[in-house]
Amino acid sequence: MDLNFYTNFAQSVGQQEAAINALQAQISSGYAVLTPDQGPAAYETSSFANDQIGQLTADNSTQAAIQNQLGSVGGLLTSVSNLFDNVQSVVEQALNGATNSSDQEELSTQVSSAVSQLIGLANTTGSNGQYLFGGSRGNIAPFQVQSDGSVVYIGDNAQSLANIAPGTSVPTISNGEVFVSSLNGDGIANVTAASTNTGSAGLVGQVINPVTSVAFQQGNTPITVSFSQGPNGLIYTAASGGNVISTGDVTSGLTLQLAGEEYTLSGSPAAGDSFTISPARPETAFALLQTIATALAGAGNTPAQEAQTRQTLNQSLGALAQYQAAVVTAQAQNGVTLQAVANARTGNASQSDALQGAVQTAVGANIPVAIDNLDQSVTALQAAFKAFASASSLSLFQYI
Repeated sequence: MDLNFYTNFAQSVGQQEAAINALQAQISSGYAVLTPDQGPAAYETSSFANDQIGQLTADNSTQAAIQNQLGSVGGLLTSVSNLFDNVQSVVEQALNGATNSSDQEELSTQVSSAVSQLIGLANTTGSNGQYLFGGSRGNIAPFQVQSDGSVVYIGDNAQSLANIAPGTSVPTISNGEVFVSSLNGDGIANVTAASTNTGSAGLVGQVINPVTSVAFQQGNTPITVSFSQGPNGLIYTAASGGNVISTGDVTSGLTLQLAGEEYTLSGSPAAGDSFTISPARPETAFALLQTIATALAGAGNTPAQEAQTRQTLNQSLGALAQYQAAVVTAQAQNGVTLQAVANARTGNASQSDALQGAVQTAVGANIPVAIDNLDQSVTALQAAFKAFASASSLSLFQYI
């Protein structure tokens, strides 16, 4: 038999087997274009889309980690908020006038316990073993108790952003600002009663002129309000920097307008009593709770002692309100970030589906057609072998 017959047959079989292999690859992979030479333009489109899908997949992994982190932070902030609310209830209970020294000692113990609880919450670690409120220094406990009992923050306020979607990034770490960001007193001024006071008076203010009050807070000069015996009764004198800024008779319900705040005098001052109105300064939440615990523990039974305790507790309520507001703000920011992550996840899923569709359109195989073509190619190859066997009279092919 002519050798060309064998050569042509071998070439034909090779071509058919290559076609069968290509169809089998399409069916197993789902793609009709697997290499650039099979369709340069389609392959390029597919590669670009797959790169984008890979980035979206990476973003989704980042989203999961951030959601886990922020979920832990959110739970802790709720616990901190509840702790502050409980301390507020304790202070209000102490101020309602129905507690004795034994009761206040017990309340002091509760607040001291709250300090320890707050330190524990502030030094909580996440699932990755990093401290949640340490900023970029997550490998070190951010709040350290000193030998004198004070608590200092050794974390930082660094920020770190991560992509959660194309063109969208969110913070990946939290810091301890919510525990150290507020000022003592009402955030403008802090009023303290002299330890030598013998009267039952207290002095509490509220802002009436924000511009003036902020200017006072940003300054360094306190105001002293003192009481002395005048020709017709007690008189008060308010002085600042050695200058008298206000003076007059002490009357029931006396109000003083000083440094942008209106101060109301309660109780009865005695000659020689005084109050110092100082610009508010930073006070950590830990120091605030310690101040409350100390005031409750040292509360006495005399009218003067009770007045001094009330003065401290009233000022502490103003500082506590700042921390309660700070936690609410942090919770809101945390919630906004979590919502952004959730929105990004939804958007990424839609975009990924669209890109998958583009890949399928560009290089996807029509599986039913590919299976049908494969069946026809296999049948044709088998028929070719049988025809070749008959033509060549080779007994080998009678069993194909």
